[in-house]
Amino acid sequence: MNKKLKVIQLIDSLNPGGAEMMAVNIANELAKEAGIASHLCATRLEGDLKAKIENTVEYLFLNKKSTFDIKAIRKLNNYIKRHKISIVHAHSSSYFIGFLVKLLNPKLSLIWHNHFGDSINLPFKNRVILTIASFKFKHIISVNTQLNLWAQKHLKVKNNWYLPNFASLNDTMIETTFLKGADKKRILILANLRAEKDHLNLLKAFKSLHHTYSDWTLHLVGADLQDKYAAKIKEYIASKKLRNHVFLYGSCHDTAHILKQATIGVLASKSEGLPVALLEYGLAKLPVVVTDVGECASVVTHEISGTVVVPNNEEALAKALEALVLDKKMRTVLSTALYETVQMKYSRSNFIHTLIAIYNLD
Repeated sequence: MNKKLKVIQLIDSLNPGGAEMMAVNIANELAKEAGIASHLCATRLEGDLKAKIENTVEYLFLNKKSTFDIKAIRKLNNYIKRHKISIVHAHSSSYFIGFLVKLLNPKLSLIWHNHFGDSINLPFKNRVILTIASFKFKHIISVNTQLNLWAQKHLKVKNNWYLPNFASLNDTMIETTFLKGADKKRILILANLRAEKDHLNLLKAFKSLHHTYSDWTLHLVGADLQDKYAAKIKEYIASKKLRNHVFLYGSCHDTAHILKQATIGVLASKSEGLPVALLEYGLAKLPVVVTDVGECASVVTHEISGTVVVPNNEEALAKALEALVLDKKMRTVLSTALYETVQMKYSRSNFIHTLIAIYNLD
């Protein structure tokens, strides 16, 4: 490496989520590489993931209150100058403040990392803003092939890269979350309570499954945003008398410990990029059922390393879950294959090696 890289990751919050976890993981891994000064900036909110930032990563919190928060923009700009940062790696919606500091520092290299599976369907206003900002992007990194093709077609950037996510389960947090229900009979979904994750479809599928397999339980681990969607989930659980069989835990730190207690991993999403949770299921050797959205079907080969079903179809989801509930041998075969796939194609070392190569193109 002919120069010392100084890189800052931008992310709007440190509440648990796929993009947020990737920003933290990237910052941590870069800090381990010789010759790289790694920084991470949370622009709007701190959160549980702050505890996962290694002490070798320099950290900045802006407490940004609005789109054009002059104080926050000045604070980030001064930080970049003081630490002589040359690369700003902006994740998801944090690209806009990255764009603003790029205007103030033309020599900065600005990289946009698109994690949003539904960004193709952005409202017109948001797409116009993103298109304007993209004139200042040096590179775009997309987490799935569909997003990469979309970026090539619609945004004003020559350097477009498809770089799949990686997962890490080097979890040193104290084991604090203990899943309820019978051992070896737990279905787990790791996903914040957001509409695109379609917990309601999963709940309907589980309700159907529960009629026959009443000793199995469903466990929802992810941030509760206390909004209308979360209220619908709780209302459904109560109205269908599932409170003793479906459990909500909120945001949890000890992911590795939680995964060890689960029997089946599931994602019922309507849209995705490349969910980090799916890769974590693989590392934990869980058999999985996932919907055919985003890059899920590229990670999971149907009936080889898991089960892939159409989204928004409770019957297909229930049938797939039932097949895994009934066949322990199948669970072992599928989970082993997924583990091998994740280790081979979605490793930390492969990701970081490629990312550093992209950085060094500047």
